[in-house]
Amino acid sequence: MLYGIGCDLCAIAHLEKSLTGPHAAAFVRRVYGEAERAALGLDAPLPAGRSAAHRLASAAANFAAKEAFLKAAGTGLREPFSLCEIEAVRQESGAPAYRFSGKTADWVQAHHLTARLSLSHEGGMALAFCTLEQPET
Repeated sequence: MLYGIGCDLCAIAHLEKSLTGPHAAAFVRRVYGEAERAALGLDAPLPAGRSAAHRLASAAANFAAKEAFLKAAGTGLREPFSLCEIEAVRQESGAPAYRFSGKTADWVQAHHLTARLSLSHEGGMALAFCTLEQPET
C-alpha cells in the first residue's frame, strides 16, 4: 500500500555554492552521510573538470533524494529526521537506493516502510522521486 510519494528538483549550481563556499565542510557533515561522502569524495575539495561535474550532479541528486523522502514521509525536515541519516547510495547494479540510520531508520522501521528511489540529472538540474510503501494488511 502506498504510504507517500515525494519528488524534488535541485539546481546543481546552487548546490555547488554550498559545496565550495566558506562553510562547505560543515554543510557536507550536516547533509551527507558517511557512505555518501565516501562515494562522492565530498571530504576533499572538488577538482575541476568532467569528473567534478559528474560528482557535483550526483551530490545534487542525493540532496534531492533527501528532500523527496521528507515529502513522501509528509513531515518536512523536523524530528526525528536528520539529512545525514537519509542516504542515497548505489546498489551493485548501479541503481539508487536509500540507506537510513539513527532516528530516521527507527521511524522507517516503526512505520513498516519500504522506500524506493529514482534519480536523474540533466541540464543543470537534478531530480529525485521517492515512494514509501507499507505491506498490505
